[in-house]
Amino acid sequence: MFRSKLVLIAAVAAAAALGGCAASPDPARQVLNLLLNPPSDALRAPEAGTGYTAKPGWIARKFMVGAANPLAADAGYEMLRAGGSAVDAAIAVQMVLTLVEPQSSGIGGGAFLMHFDGATVKAFDGRETAPASATESLFQGAGGSTLPYYEGLVGGRSVGAPGVLRMLALAHSQYGKLPWASLFTPAIKLAEQGFVVSPRLAALIGNDRYLKSDPVAAAYFFDRDGKPWPAGHVLKNPELAGVLREIAVGGADVFYRGQIARDIEAKVKNHASNPGLLSAADIGAYQAKMREPVCSDYKSWTVCGMPPPSSGGIAIAQMLSMLESRDIRPYAPVNGALNATAVHVFSEAGRLAYADRNRYVADPDFVPLPGNSVKPLLDKKYLAERAALITETAMGVAKAGTPPSLELAWGSGNAPEFPSTSHISVVDADGHAISMTTTIEDAFGSRQMVRGFLLNNQLTDFSFTALDADGPVANRVQGGKRPRSSMAPTLVFEKGTTNLVMTLGAPGGHAIINYVAKVLVGVLDWELNLQQAINLPNFGSRNGPTELEQGRVSNILVEQLRARGHTVRLMEHTSGVQGIMRMQSAGGPVWFGGADPRREGVAKGD
Repeated sequence: MFRSKLVLIAAVAAAAALGGCAASPDPARQVLNLLLNPPSDALRAPEAGTGYTAKPGWIARKFMVGAANPLAADAGYEMLRAGGSAVDAAIAVQMVLTLVEPQSSGIGGGAFLMHFDGATVKAFDGRETAPASATESLFQGAGGSTLPYYEGLVGGRSVGAPGVLRMLALAHSQYGKLPWASLFTPAIKLAEQGFVVSPRLAALIGNDRYLKSDPVAAAYFFDRDGKPWPAGHVLKNPELAGVLREIAVGGADVFYRGQIARDIEAKVKNHASNPGLLSAADIGAYQAKMREPVCSDYKSWTVCGMPPPSSGGIAIAQMLSMLESRDIRPYAPVNGALNATAVHVFSEAGRLAYADRNRYVADPDFVPLPGNSVKPLLDKKYLAERAALITETAMGVAKAGTPPSLELAWGSGNAPEFPSTSHISVVDADGHAISMTTTIEDAFGSRQMVRGFLLNNQLTDFSFTALDADGPVANRVQGGKRPRSSMAPTLVFEKGTTNLVMTLGAPGGHAIINYVAKVLVGVLDWELNLQQAINLPNFGSRNGPTELEQGRVSNILVEQLRARGHTVRLMEHTSGVQGIMRMQSAGGPVWFGGADPRREGVAKGD
């Protein structure tokens, strides 16, 4: 039995959510109103335009969808009410996110999707691929020097073959219930009639240094005087509506094997200062893949995550295994204040997991894992040995371990992975669920806009260097290869059963691993409900400084960590977690949706 305290939200709010739904205010609209008109005393986080807006959590009995924008949640909800599957809802959500949250994801990018059909878990890989002609020198300039990051990113060089539509079409062919075309209706309508620019989108447009460099993007995101559209402006995108209408009628092939692919090639190759290699043939050859999920037991639960080319599933499984050895349960937060021992142990486990991640994980179709399997990296004896390296003093920078069956050492890469991504969680009326993390990588991707949507810069998730003193870098650029990711769509079950406990994930670059692991520890170990766990200050280490969320931790905690040898970095952590968990109420089981107060997301259901 799931043993969380299952603390529900206030009884009045719960009653409103469970009964009399038609008369209750729409929760998605309530959150949008809060975002547009935040209370004067609201706690503000450092990210301009979004801040920290308290979320209540949401309850439903039949089905639920969680997404990063209320309009996207509305679209998924509409599909679920029409009898659609979790996959149907995810497709509708993604199409709307392409329009209303273009900085984070879209049909010009890629995604990973975990699916539970009531009996089995499947992993769908929609990660972008490098052009066939790409080589290890892709991000090298004259004389073989490594390009500065944004010189490589902005333009055509960084664009990989988009994967999200192929992946969604594959998932729909197996688990879709509604007609493919109907899933595009909400996004087409919004694109044609217009949507209200959110505070976060307005702030990110205004703060971006590179978006105006593309004339097409400049004409869409800025007015005639070159000023960014403000929050509240109604923005229309008829070009995207036309593209979505074509895909709705003709399927994903319209995108991959027609004029759209040729238009992407022209945009990439004709960039004035930073042309790329991606061709229409590369796009046409793209294939989504089915992969074996990474499932491991943690105490009373089984946690399933995404396998390579994502490092998220392996790294989180490693962290949890090490935390099981170093039981973190006694160090729960008190009134939301973090315990120094918990932060210390969690951060040390993170250092060790990130060290292995950076050395061993890449596209498995090009670079074999140790022993050609995830098993050596998740070996309990190996991870117990790694956990034994955690002492009372911070270790600084951890070294990669030597897992069993290791036959080849790899060099360590230097891909920065910036945090512009989105997450979708859905549970449908049949109890089937998805956890999907989707991205175009950096904010606004490559800053190249084609026919109403932005192109990804996913190739910058490869290491810019191909070799170090230890050998070739696993995550180096190779033609047709998928760059390593940290995206961590996650499903949790009661151990030994198919009883779904939770679906969750997060945006955040390679901090995603820490964000998701924090929520798992919060719910599974500290017996918080999902919203409470999301609300906790973000913390952890990516095998560098110990990072704490600026403005949300005490000076006492900082000093306690420094006394243990930690180099502490206070920083913004705009995590954006979305999730749904199963809970018990007086009237029986319910779904409880949580959304990160650091972004605009909501959950919605019946």
